[in-house]
Amino acid sequence: MDIVIGIPAYNEEEKIASIILKLKKITDKIIVCNDGSSDMTGQIARSLGAIVIEHPKNMGYGAGIRSIFLMAKEIHADILVTFDADGQHRTDDIQPIMAPILEDKADIVIGSRFLEKNEQMPEYRKLGIKIITKLTNASMNDSLTDSQSGFRAYNRKVLDNIVPSDYGMGVSTEILIKSSKKEFRIAEVPIVVSYEGKTSTHHPVSHGVSVIMSTIKYTSIEHPLKFYGIPAIVFLTVGLALVSLTIQNYADHGRITSTNIALIGASTTVLGVILFIAAILLYSLINVVRENNTK
Repeated sequence: MDIVIGIPAYNEEEKIASIILKLKKITDKIIVCNDGSSDMTGQIARSLGAIVIEHPKNMGYGAGIRSIFLMAKEIHADILVTFDADGQHRTDDIQPIMAPILEDKADIVIGSRFLEKNEQMPEYRKLGIKIITKLTNASMNDSLTDSQSGFRAYNRKVLDNIVPSDYGMGVSTEILIKSSKKEFRIAEVPIVVSYEGKTSTHHPVSHGVSVIMSTIKYTSIEHPLKFYGIPAIVFLTVGLALVSLTIQNYADHGRITSTNIALIGASTTVLGVILFIAAILLYSLINVVRENNTK
């Protein structure tokens, strides 16, 4: 069983050595994606025997995960564990993360920060992650507790079928939505996370916006009928009701008694028609592309 641990890293020269040395007790196959660091992150990782992928400039967390996925597939990893370089994660949690895959009970395992009480996590971060997780769950009809955890394990089947494309923080959501579409089994196990000292380098607001936009994008691609069709029905229903009311008033009084209602009715009807057409066209286009890709 080839176990590979992948670490996306950006300016982590202070911590990368100690993390790699701890991980070497689990596996010799460690991939570090040096995402355009301006310090010695890449040199240190390479000197300790890690496989180092060099990005010429800082491209983002998602780009790092994408490069790690591709390299893990290239070296025929049976299990890939993604592990943060900022010192938040414990190496003791790696075996529990891999256990459901080793027991063939899951294809993806997420290390959840919410399955057990976590007093260290700042309240604003808890709230943001829970909101994003609810949005992700709605997109894939699941009941995960922590869709944004970067501490995960993937089996060979996932590596062979999923290629992340989002270069930002939305990659975590993208992988889950694509995996749900392919009916991969997703499980969660509790982990302990440390928030002492300097950890996450991502601004919480930009992180949240990135993830929400990514979720909207991939939901619209994977479920165009639901994403565009449901709003289309709502707008058409409201618009036609207002148009009918306007026509009835005109019949009763010989004139339009409320131009505002008439304008709102016409506008929402047109918007509903546009969304309905968009839903059908995108659904057809996406299915044609998928059929061509399977040939």
